[in-house]
Amino acid sequence: MPVAASQLRLAADPAPLEAAPAPRSETAPRERILHVFRAPVGGLFRHVLDVARLQAEGGHAVGLFCDASTGGARAEAALADLAPHLTLGVTRVPMHRNPHPSDVAAVAALSRLARRLEPTVLHGHGSKGGLFARLVPVGTGIRPVRAYTPHGGSFNYHPGTPLHRLYMLAEGLLTRRTDVFLFESDYIAGRYRAFVGPTDRLTRVVHNGIADAEFAPIVPGPHPLDLVYIGELREAKGVPVLFEALARLRQEHGRRLTLLVVGSGPDEATLRDRAASLGLAGDVRFEPPQQIRAALSRATVMVVPSLAESLPYVILEAVAAAQPLVSTDVGGIPEIFGPAAPVLVPPRDAGALARAILHKIDQDPAQRSGEAAALSAFVRCRFSMNKMANDGLAGYAAARARHG
Repeated sequence: MPVAASQLRLAADPAPLEAAPAPRSETAPRERILHVFRAPVGGLFRHVLDVARLQAEGGHAVGLFCDASTGGARAEAALADLAPHLTLGVTRVPMHRNPHPSDVAAVAALSRLARRLEPTVLHGHGSKGGLFARLVPVGTGIRPVRAYTPHGGSFNYHPGTPLHRLYMLAEGLLTRRTDVFLFESDYIAGRYRAFVGPTDRLTRVVHNGIADAEFAPIVPGPHPLDLVYIGELREAKGVPVLFEALARLRQEHGRRLTLLVVGSGPDEATLRDRAASLGLAGDVRFEPPQQIRAALSRATVMVVPSLAESLPYVILEAVAAAQPLVSTDVGGIPEIFGPAAPVLVPPRDAGALARAILHKIDQDPAQRSGEAAALSAFVRCRFSMNKMANDGLAGYAAARARHG
């Protein structure tokens, strides 16, 4: 079956990036970078867009290779906005989340593209992107740096399960095809060491970063709800635990809090039914994905009840904007909270989550705002978008130096 691939060359005026381009030394080589990933959605997509734009504005030739069947209108608009900056274009082919026979056709399409574009860097993001970027044959005479950034994915499966063992075996085998690991958090780097093992390959931690403009404080809208959840609607994000916490607050404390749920996902119908079964239908409002700052302005406190994460952008964005926040203690979230990490809540503990929510809602508003501002200042010093782009380029260069 032929692969449906399209090369996008769009001429729309892009929205200006709210950060200075990554500087490039006049003596540094001009890279030809092809970013490979699956779904143009969520934090991984935002990371690739930010990095690709900064690399392009720094004088490098950049292109994207991703799935053609996910992302919808939001992805199409984002890719159309970025496409004028991408001299290596945007190529989209059908991909599946899990292993699938169509992977063979997708790798073949990527191989043809790499032979034509001759990239100096193949940078895979996420499990499938990392698989494709490291396995794809590129022909003789081309030896690109093969970089890999895990974004949770296979590393978030519960240790000891068959899928976890399978994916860690695959990660170990793929290590031989990796020149540099650019982990987005110390947490994922630690998971790699624990479950794949030590490696002689180059490893760097390159934290996700955000732009200066994102540190503008949120202006609350009129009549805000008590709480907001923003993210994918699936059970792994802990939304059922959040619903149970709200039910406990009503039953044990007589407190009826309102919640705005912003997002979409495979478990939306199940979650709606769960809220109704707990008697929360009148207190929980579901809305489709929207701009995060607009959603944050509609509630007093944001809640992140996740069961597993890497280094989530939704928390970085909310913390930067000084939004009061209650979150679980999973993945790389403690790296974002730094000295404030002791306030994080154990995952799957509805009672602890309920207590943390009640404490934050009942807190003196001045103290609540002060704590949020202090956390925003901590993040501003450590999670810079420019640093993220520059550290990635440095990782490519260090890997190339190992090539000789």
